[in-house]
Amino acid sequence: MKPKYIFVTGGVLSSLGKGLASASIGALLEARGLSVTLQKFDPYINIDPGTMNPIQHGEVFVTDDGARPTWTWGTTSASTHARLGRDNNFTTGQIYYSVITKERRGDYLGGTVQIIPHITDEIMADFRKVPEVDVVIVEIGGTVGDIESLPFLEAMRQFMWEVGPENAIAIHLTLVPHLGAAGELKTKPTQHSVKMLREIGIQPNIIFCRTDRYLSPEIKAKIALFCNVTPDAVVTGKDVETIYEVPLVLHQEGIDEKITRLLNIWTRRPDLSVWEEIVRRIYQPKAEVEVALVGKYIVLKEAYKSLTEAFVHGGVANETRVRLRWVDAETVEKEGAERHLDGVDGLMVPGGFGIRGIEGKVAAIRFARERGLPFFGICLGMQCAVIEYARNVLGLAGANSSEFDPKTPHPVIDLLPEQHGIADKGGTMRLGSYPCTLSEGSLAHRPTARRTSRSATGTATSSTTPTATNSSPPAWSHRVSIPGAPRRDRRIAGAPLVPRLSVPPGVQIAPLAAHPLFREFVMAARAHREKSSPAAGHAAETHQP
Repeated sequence: MKPKYIFVTGGVLSSLGKGLASASIGALLEARGLSVTLQKFDPYINIDPGTMNPIQHGEVFVTDDGARPTWTWGTTSASTHARLGRDNNFTTGQIYYSVITKERRGDYLGGTVQIIPHITDEIMADFRKVPEVDVVIVEIGGTVGDIESLPFLEAMRQFMWEVGPENAIAIHLTLVPHLGAAGELKTKPTQHSVKMLREIGIQPNIIFCRTDRYLSPEIKAKIALFCNVTPDAVVTGKDVETIYEVPLVLHQEGIDEKITRLLNIWTRRPDLSVWEEIVRRIYQPKAEVEVALVGKYIVLKEAYKSLTEAFVHGGVANETRVRLRWVDAETVEKEGAERHLDGVDGLMVPGGFGIRGIEGKVAAIRFARERGLPFFGICLGMQCAVIEYARNVLGLAGANSSEFDPKTPHPVIDLLPEQHGIADKGGTMRLGSYPCTLSEGSLAHRPTARRTSRSATGTATSSTTPTATNSSPPAWSHRVSIPGAPRRDRRIAGAPLVPRLSVPPGVQIAPLAAHPLFREFVMAARAHREKSSPAAGHAAETHQP
């Protein structure tokens, strides 16, 4: 059976949460027994965000097949069971590159290559690059009215006309602001946004209204009247304190029931018990810990989005609230680690590029090792841990990465052999998954020995697989390695939990099944807190949603 399509667009302004809305809708449809996948079409001309400044664009994810989508796509899609890759994220750059390549190859037989039909046909072909699922949720990036989004919206219009109204629907996200001075909600931005969408030939089936409060029946009726939809098609997207509450709010608004009716799909009643339990654990934790995150891009928290969400998931698994203390690596370099890390229950040093802030990260890692503080190093954090240990434990004065100091007498981190001589930056790193053998009994192996997986119904299940636990295939993104070392975890003594991984968690995060290393790290931080201050570990404030 051919899949049904849900197109998600946005208006008024950016950052309304199209990705989160898409993922939450996907979670609701999965709770009804349907299989889903997600796609995102980004209007920027970059081939992918891999070379974008994290401070400008946020974190870049890496999928098993080496794709590099944006942080919004990767983080929000973790709310579903979909395994995503290259065919789930496309950019204007990719679309145009493909069409121009075909033109140079002569595929168009000398014809005049134009936006319509060639670019739009390419986009529609990408809409169909999906596995066999019941529903495909397609997010169209950008804001209605932007020039760069027009080809995607035109392709969407043509595609919906082609497959018919029972096979594709449009959901439009808008803003309904509350003006404090006037004391009322304003629907005019929504009316104008929908008007612009209708001017290019797209009539939305559902209006998703972002607002800070529930919309009254009168407000919904007014929006429905001016936007040419029924009142039950106007949905409140109310602000909530945790994004994992969004599926529950949308179900309360009836969006999943409306979607199944529009697409003429029969489903069972939704089972949202897993999401209810996640929200309960977030609002009512049994303990609280504080973890310092020492990074170089902390001015934009989205540069570490997968980590912040993975900590939420690790906290849910341990019924523990994780508070992050954001620490600038350059500040540690100037002022010392103790001033900024004193009193924390764990240390996370994440990835990054370039020499800026490196010595601050090394100093922070030394602080954790010497005080027995649970430490977790990822990507550049792992490299800094190797440098710190080589200098301060092995006595290799001047040890460094050849990336930071080409003349170092002890290059404990060096370029991968295949990276020598490569000048281009975009798409030339080692990308995607490959097997990584973990030594049995090591700190990296122990958390994966008991794996937690998500069943088709969304419930968490555990299974022990002793014969398979020493092989871990994460999604990799790096240029460097420890010279002469095999692909095995490196044991470095010093702290209760000291895994170093040259890998970003990326799309391996999921609220329904915490990443094993984050689950264990939060557990170690909680144990450290309870040991250092027995009463503190149970001091979490109970919070009702």
